[in-house]
Amino acid sequence: MSFRTPDLCDQFADNNRHLQIADPVFKSFGGVHSFCGRIATLKTFEDNALLRQVLEEKVEDKVLVIDGGGSHRCALFGGNLTKLACDNGWKGIIVYGCIRDSLEIAQLPIGVRALHTHPMKSHKRGGGDKDCLITFAGVNFRTGSYLYADEDGIVVAEDKLI
Repeated sequence: MSFRTPDLCDQFADNNRHLQIADPVFKSFGGVHSFCGRIATLKTFEDNALLRQVLEEKVEDKVLVIDGGGSHRCALFGGNLTKLACDNGWKGIIVYGCIRDSLEIAQLPIGVRALHTHPMKSHKRGGGDKDCLITFAGVNFRTGSYLYADEDGIVVAEDKLI
């Protein structure tokens, strides 16, 4: 599916569509730079046990949005979990936090946006919440909404745009 976020903004922002545009705080790490899909949300802090469970689910055209609390003390995921996401059909992952294994992730066919990299792995305690409203980067992310990301930014809409 081909799209450009500036074109989506031009086409839909004036047509009574409520678009949310994420603050430009994310870096691109995945091998795919343009991706879109229906949002699934996850809230966790320095703990990736629930993240693994979510990424083990077989999905179609979904993007996982993770509120990691903006932590810069460890990475929520790396190459192994990103490969698992690819194998199970995830189109992209947005993380308000850090990742690791960035060179490996850059070779995988998935879009990944995160704040930074960090070499330390996260805990595995099993905490967190799925499919909840999460807010960061000036956007309210809801499970079931749609996310469009490319080199120019991240756009979120309640309804499918394309």
